[in-house]
Amino acid sequence: MSILVLGTVALDTVKTPYGARKDMLGGSASHFSMSGRLFTDVHLASAIGRDFPREYLGFLKKKGVILNSLIQSENKTFKWKGEYKGDLSSAQTLNTELGVLLDFRPEVCKEEQKIGYVFLANIDPDLQNHLLQQMRSPRLVALDSMNYWISCKREALLKLLKKVDIYTANDWEARELSGKANLVSAAKYLLSLGPKMILIKKGEHGVLAYSSKFIFSLPAYPTDKVIDPTGAGDTFAGAFMGYLAKVKLMNEKNIKKAIAYGTIAASFNIEGFGLERSSRLTINDLENRLAKFRQCVLFCNSSAFRSKSGCHSRPRFHGGKLQREGLERV
Repeated sequence: MSILVLGTVALDTVKTPYGARKDMLGGSASHFSMSGRLFTDVHLASAIGRDFPREYLGFLKKKGVILNSLIQSENKTFKWKGEYKGDLSSAQTLNTELGVLLDFRPEVCKEEQKIGYVFLANIDPDLQNHLLQQMRSPRLVALDSMNYWISCKREALLKLLKKVDIYTANDWEARELSGKANLVSAAKYLLSLGPKMILIKKGEHGVLAYSSKFIFSLPAYPTDKVIDPTGAGDTFAGAFMGYLAKVKLMNEKNIKKAIAYGTIAASFNIEGFGLERSSRLTINDLENRLAKFRQCVLFCNSSAFRSKSGCHSRPRFHGGKLQREGLERV
């Protein structure tokens, strides 16, 4: 099952304590595509300008990204310039050139209107709604946003939340939109606005998934190699949506595994500037690191944590799969 992603294709200039890059290929849709492509076909809806490097177009096509809904105009490509300092937890925006986004109206062809999985990456809520109105009964719609739209287009965002299945936000955005300091309270409030699930991204502290049926929290993959966090959230979303589109079944087990894949994909993204690391990813890379991640997050298989809760019990085999009491493997 294919995915349609609406977002930005940008030229990013980034500086971190580990160096700097100018006019890299970036943008929310680009980062999403690099991880989503590992699981299924990704159709990209965005806009670029006359100044967009031809080699970047070739790069996206080589990675298998489908560009039927990528519009090229006479305006300049969207550009973002930012700098990370200290613990690299957030970027300081130094300059933004909207360029093509000033008059962009996303349009998708008839065949792409049938795509069942849609990710509305960070962009104007009015543009997100415009694209969503073109889709024919999608099976799963997920939405991302940012603090600017929460502040400046709150009403448009609130209307859109009624139409989507999953809303993703970082911890600061969740608190701002909900008015709640506690993240569980924030997620509960955001759920009341219409989505069936809330995903709160907490950076180095992992992710919180909240729905009426279950709550799930997963830490970030432990790594000391953080070069450039730009696009980590979109990379997470690409793997998350990609896995769900691949398995074609929304249940608690698959959602948890999708979150795990997203977490692992994001851990690769931060290890290089821009798309340097994520563009080289293979599904084997994800699987190998996921196996290591399991050992980091499982605790019931250690003799040091034996208790009456059942963690000390022997493994049980059901249908050829290993299970333990009180523990569900992702």
